[in-house]
Amino acid sequence: MEVQETRVQTDRVLTIPNILSTARLFGVPLFLWLILRPEFGGPKSDLWALLVLALSGVSDYLDGMLARRWNQISSLGRLLDPAADRLYILSTLIGLTWRDILPLWLPVVLLAREVVLVAMVWILRRHGYPPPQVNFLGKAATFNLMYAFPLLLLSDGSGPLHTTAAIFGWAFAGWGTTLYWWAGVLYVVQVRRLVKADAAAD
Repeated sequence: MEVQETRVQTDRVLTIPNILSTARLFGVPLFLWLILRPEFGGPKSDLWALLVLALSGVSDYLDGMLARRWNQISSLGRLLDPAADRLYILSTLIGLTWRDILPLWLPVVLLAREVVLVAMVWILRRHGYPPPQVNFLGKAATFNLMYAFPLLLLSDGSGPLHTTAAIFGWAFAGWGTTLYWWAGVLYVVQVRRLVKADAAAD
């Protein structure tokens, strides 16, 4: 595997992109609370949850764009951005499974892939390499899942709008899950090649 160098433009912590990423992280518990509110006797707040998710998507775009434009790419930012994406996915999985919108097998399949990725990162660190960079398939998978979950949340109801949301939501969920695992398999193959190359060098 070719380990690409990550060019860090700044070591500053207090930058606008990092503030936006941190704000996205703080939105995760609010988002989960809005999804689960009806399960604890509160009113249905799905539209508010979708608004929080939409704002997180806007901030996700802005923090990356501003970091590149203002030369404020940082090590912290490279950690916060994917962490926020994964936490939103995790919180959505928890909320939608709790409300029986998602079947249990889907979060199990997605979380199993995360376990595989954690194992690959651990192996790389043992060999002195940084975690693998997110590839195009991984980004495409996240893109599909981030579209799938709001649509599936919107599908909780009856009527043409909810039916249409369910059709497109499950389509995005299927593509996203497939690409998520495909990217994971590529990570495994890359790590295996790296380990074999290290063994041959010794």
